[in-house]
Amino acid sequence: MASPAGDDKVRPVAAVSSVGVADSGSTKDEKLQASASDSDNREEVRQRILEQQAEIRNETRLTTNLSSLWKRDKSKKRLDEIATQPSVFDDPELAKYFQPSEKYENRHRFDPSFRWTWAEELPLVRRIDWKVTAWSCIAFFALDLDRSNLSQANTDNFLEDMGLDTNDYNYGNTVFRIAFLLAELPSQLISKKIGPDRWIPAQMILWSLVSAGQFWLKGRQSFLVCRALIGLLQGGFIPDVILYMSYFFKGTELPFRLALFWMANRLTDVVAPLLAYGLLRLRGYHGYEGWRWLFLLEGLLTLVIGIWSFFIMVPSPTQTKAPWRRDGWFTEHEEKILVNRILRDDPSKSDMHNRQAITPKLLWESLCDYDLWPIYAIGLTFGIPAGPPDQYLTLTLRQLGFDTFDSNLLSIPCQITTTINMLLLTYLSEKINQRAFLGVFVELWLLPCVIALATIPSGINKWASYALVTVLLSYPSPHPMQVGWCSRNSNTVRTRTVSAALYNITVQLQGIVNSNIYRRDDRPEYRRGNRQLVAIASMNIVIYLLAKGYYVWRNKRRDKLWDAMTVEQKQEYLETTTDKGSKRLDFRFAS
Repeated sequence: MASPAGDDKVRPVAAVSSVGVADSGSTKDEKLQASASDSDNREEVRQRILEQQAEIRNETRLTTNLSSLWKRDKSKKRLDEIATQPSVFDDPELAKYFQPSEKYENRHRFDPSFRWTWAEELPLVRRIDWKVTAWSCIAFFALDLDRSNLSQANTDNFLEDMGLDTNDYNYGNTVFRIAFLLAELPSQLISKKIGPDRWIPAQMILWSLVSAGQFWLKGRQSFLVCRALIGLLQGGFIPDVILYMSYFFKGTELPFRLALFWMANRLTDVVAPLLAYGLLRLRGYHGYEGWRWLFLLEGLLTLVIGIWSFFIMVPSPTQTKAPWRRDGWFTEHEEKILVNRILRDDPSKSDMHNRQAITPKLLWESLCDYDLWPIYAIGLTFGIPAGPPDQYLTLTLRQLGFDTFDSNLLSIPCQITTTINMLLLTYLSEKINQRAFLGVFVELWLLPCVIALATIPSGINKWASYALVTVLLSYPSPHPMQVGWCSRNSNTVRTRTVSAALYNITVQLQGIVNSNIYRRDDRPEYRRGNRQLVAIASMNIVIYLLAKGYYVWRNKRRDKLWDAMTVEQKQEYLETTTDKGSKRLDFRFAS
């Protein structure tokens, strides 16, 4: 939590201490007992304690997913030391609010008096990495392979063979993104109902069958139906996997694993052209085009991954036994370590049936939280200047005179450099604690490139054109930085997931815009479309600066109110306020 300058040490009397145990003052105990006497207030007390704990943990936890790749754990652990972290379960007055639900599947392993050492815990975490994190990376590879191989198919005359044009291609991408967007929330509801270990493999198998079925595409209608089905079946996959991973990792451990998860997505953009380089050479085999074999064989590959996922995924740390895995993953002692370390880190995870549920009320509250609107506005447009050139990269390379195989290979360098630049930008945002200005830097990277695309004369050397497109698409994506920005400015346990989902929805809407800027009547140089990209990049600079100005203004207003209060008034506010999340006077927005 960002605290106002000069008052970092001010804490509410009822707050949980920095080691997770409540302060022992009688005033706090009397307030908790009085609140407990009213059953309607019980959940409010419970949630307030959770929020206070989350604020304290946020002071030391990693705030963005990718920054954890280079941040080292500076605490040196002796393997024989007790690894059991203090928590609300150590205080009888607080513990009664956090007893695991009767429906919690790991309840039989919960023991607040249980203790273990680092020598026991660390090998368990490494084992989970091999069984859960490694699987998640492979699963993301399967997702991205089937949703993006249309780009490689384009290098093999896909549009011409199907009798399609640029507008049909744009329409197909739009249909996919709308379907993907519409399926996100329903997919999460299904996942919570039947379990990620069942729903995720089912998703993978179903979309793989549809992807492989593109081998038999006949025309525009079948093309659009397949794009819609793939979008519907893939929507929600990412939050479903994140939910699944949260069952096994603490809040401070999850960011690093998600960083690997998202990097797997970027690496797919490197591997996919290499696969296409070989598979498209099957053109003419049994009289079929190479792109048909590409869809079929890559769909079968991801189908195998989906079937394998049914056997590798487990419902929870205590439900790892199966007919093909009779001994399970862990012993009873190891299961107790896994369950208790997770609940000590976040007691709310014992309420599994409704944890992070996106209810209409929460969705409406998050939509009405106008302090997050600047980030949502950024999510709508920040990547548009690079979107159409990226979607049309392989087609552009073909139009420049490169053959099918060179076009796929030449798309790899910018994928590697943009990944590296993304990591560097995310690191820098944490290092200098700035986000909006770095967003402006990204747009200033893109702006001269799209200006050049809109103005360079026809017939320019193809290698010069390739160099220009490569520089443009090597831009440092601010997306992971902005995910962390949105999470930090939400500042509440209950709404952080909702705001992240809403931000992701705006990014998906951005993709729909991307798919409709380059039009058939503007080909092959797309001068009009590139002029539109110039205007949008210029507009984005203004949006970032307005967002920066808004958050600075909001912080200054709160500083003025907060600094005018006496220490006693501040203490009373912290004890009695009903303000939540980013509405609290002691909270400061990241900018």
